Amino acid sequence: MSHLSPFDLADSRHVGVPPSGRVIAFPAQRIDAPLRRPGVLLAAARAGQPGWRRDPALRRLMRAEVAPRPGAALPWLRAEEDRLNCARLEGAADYDMHRHVLVLIALLAELAAVAAGPRLRVVGGA
Repeated sequence: MSHLSPFDLADSRHVGVPPSGRVIAFPAQRIDAPLRRPGVLLAAARAGQPGWRRDPALRRLMRAEVAPRPGAALPWLRAEEDRLNCARLEGAADYDMHRHVLVLIALLAELAAVAAGPRLRVVGGA
């Protein structure tokens, strides 16, 4: 079993590249741009933070075999959240509120992980 990442451009079987080989372009967005969403959506996303399990949840959301490194998923998460928000605003029949909340949970968790920076661990004693 190979471990594919949505960010492995050497393999066309990853998320974002259809079998035709053409790359799906997401609109460029600032990762740190503020989210203006209904309070109930953001409250649900904040309530989901304690139960967040990064690797399995990101693999499921991104339909990937491996989760990307921390922070690398932010552009994809912002684009997916924007797509879901547009569907919400349009009243689209296929709007999935559950998925929207899950994507917001992931987005808030990834932003927090990036803001916290890398965690260094001291090995051995001197």
